[in-house]
Amino acid sequence: MNTEIEEFQKTISRELIAIKDRVRKLIGDAHWGEEGRYKESILKNVISRFLPRNLSLGTGFIVSMKRKEVKRSGQIDIIIYDNSYPLLFSEGDFIVTTPDSVRALIEVKTSVSSGDIIPIIRKATENAALVPKAKFNGIFAFEKSGIKIQKSKINQNLRQSLYESKGAVNHLCLGEKIFIKYWKSGEKRTQLVDNVYSFYDIQELAFSYFISNLVESIAPKKVLDKTWFLYPIKKPNGKEDALITDLSIRKQKYQS
Repeated sequence: MNTEIEEFQKTISRELIAIKDRVRKLIGDAHWGEEGRYKESILKNVISRFLPRNLSLGTGFIVSMKRKEVKRSGQIDIIIYDNSYPLLFSEGDFIVTTPDSVRALIEVKTSVSSGDIIPIIRKATENAALVPKAKFNGIFAFEKSGIKIQKSKINQNLRQSLYESKGAVNHLCLGEKIFIKYWKSGEKRTQLVDNVYSFYDIQELAFSYFISNLVESIAPKKVLDKTWFLYPIKKPNGKEDALITDLSIRKQKYQS
């Protein structure tokens, strides 16, 4: 049974990759901005299949009032929000909302490289500060370029930016293989004391595990009876058997 479910989950990655490649073949390399927007759209379509009915997806801004001063986020690729709350503005899937309705934030990238990973994570970290109650803040990249992740060495820019984020960005997929998850102290069975980012190499399942973690994070009730479907890796310890390394996040200042 697990084998069948794992294959089902892999079809999510294959579907996203197939559509991505199909669009690229049609429009070529001259319209990367349009391709990026289309990728946001296809990711939204896939995610929406798994969401509870009280949650919707949009793109736009979060606005709040703090100490009599208006705070605004940067534009966020995907905002998942509770649709029982009133919006400040909506037109199509473009929304402006307040933090109380937000359940998750996702930045979508066609590709991430070592040179641009710091500003990407920094922006997502800043946006997360406006929605402290949101449980999921992710970065979804269809591809990665020049970012090496090995047991003995993590790309320096990725390492630095994750350390600075300190869990504000808590889920990342970098291409179809690499999935990164933030664990608070005590959440992970093999964890000792520190908060950690865990790096996993899960062939064709990074995309689906990103979405499964999203669903579990924002579902109104625990999904323990669905874990066999959400996390179907058939190894004895699940994705932990595909662990590359852990990055400890301590309180002291980051040292490069």
